[in-house]
Amino acid sequence: MRSTKIVLYALVALLVSVSPVAASTSRNAFSLSSTAFANGGVIPKVHECTSGGGGDPAKKNESPPLAWSGAPAAAKSYAIVMRDLDNANLIHWVIYDIPVSATSLPQNVQHVYKPAVPAGARQVYYRGSASLYGYQGPCSPSTVNTYEFVVHALNQASLTSLSSSSSTQTAARAIAAASIGSARISGES
Repeated sequence: MRSTKIVLYALVALLVSVSPVAASTSRNAFSLSSTAFANGGVIPKVHECTSGGGGDPAKKNESPPLAWSGAPAAAKSYAIVMRDLDNANLIHWVIYDIPVSATSLPQNVQHVYKPAVPAGARQVYYRGSASLYGYQGPCSPSTVNTYEFVVHALNQASLTSLSSSSSTQTAARAIAAASIGSARISGES
C-alpha cells in the first residue's frame, strides 16, 4: 500500500511539473477562430452566397469574423485563403497584405480590391457564380460541403507580384511560397 502511494505521489508530481510547459506550448500555437461558428461547425446562412438562386433573405454573402493568435514572430503580414474542400479545393476568397499588426478581420469585409478594413489589405477578384472582389460564400444548394479558412503568416510585408488582375490560383501560389506558418478553421454549409 505504501509503495502504491509513493508511485501515485510521483505521478502527480510529474503531471504538475509537466502541465505548465504543455499549457504554455498550446497557448503559443498559431490558431484561427471565428465567433460565427466553431471549428467543424455549421457556417451561418448570413455567410452563404446570394448568387445560388432561391432568394433566401438570410443569405447575405458576408465574410465571417476571423481572429488569429500565436503567429510566428517573424511574420511581416498575413493572408487568408478560403477553399471548398468538397469541390476540387475551389478557392472562394483570397485576402492578402493584411498588416502584421492585425489579429482579426471583421464580419463583412468590403467587396472591393482594397477594403477600408483592414487598411492596406487587398483582395482577389472571384470569377465564378458571382463576379466580385473578395469573399464569395458557400454556394452548395443541394449538398453539404466543408469550407476551410487558412490564415498564413508571411515572410513579406507585401506580395508585390500580385495585382488587381491576379487569379485566385496565382495568389494562392504566391501566398504558399511566402508562408512561414499557418492556422486553419473549417465549417460546413
